[in-house]
Order: sequence, then structure tokens, then C-alpha cells
Amino acid sequence: MSEPERFRSGRQFAASLGLTPLQNCSGGKERLGRISRMGDRYLRRLLVVGMTSLIRRAKATPTSVDPRLPALLQRKPVRVVTVAAANRTARGAWAIMTHGGSYRAPAARAA
Repeated sequence: MSEPERFRSGRQFAASLGLTPLQNCSGGKERLGRISRMGDRYLRRLLVVGMTSLIRRAKATPTSVDPRLPALLQRKPVRVVTVAAANRTARGAWAIMTHGGSYRAPAARAA
């Protein structure tokens, strides 16, 4: 990605990779459908494969990952959680590229 500034938000960046749901609006109601799968297939595939590895680790040792993942896995199918994690990662990558920062791992929460 050579120009992250061309996207106004992380959601637009994730949408350009095909990781956000399609919107269908009618009569003031907004419905979200399947992911669009438009955009850079290679980068989308890399994100999804990476998140698949993270999800497998979350299943094996739930304490080693973000506490939201095991909770989400109890409520949603594995593939849905995988794409949601890839979407979140893409948005974070956009923020890092746009604001010129570096990745900081989230601090561990106090029990």
C-alpha cells in the first residue's frame, strides 16, 4: 500500500480489501450482508490466513490472546470471527501507516 492517505478511514481501507460487509439500505433501514470480496485478493488472503493462525491459537490457549476472541468464538462461527479479526487488523494497519506510528501491543489487563 503506497498511499494510505487516499482513504479517509480505516473502514474505507478495509472495504478496499473486501473485508467489510455490503450495505443494503432501503427506507431508512440499513442491512449488512456478506463481505464484498472486492479489492486486493492477495493482501486479503494474507490477513485471513494470519488471523486463522491466531484463532487456532485462541482455541488452544485462550489466555494467550485478546480476551475478546474466545468470547466471540463462543457466539459466532470460526470463519466469521476470522474475517472480523482480519478486518480489525487491516484497520489497525491503516492507522499505523497514516499516523506514522509503530505497533504497540495492548497492555495486559489487571485481573
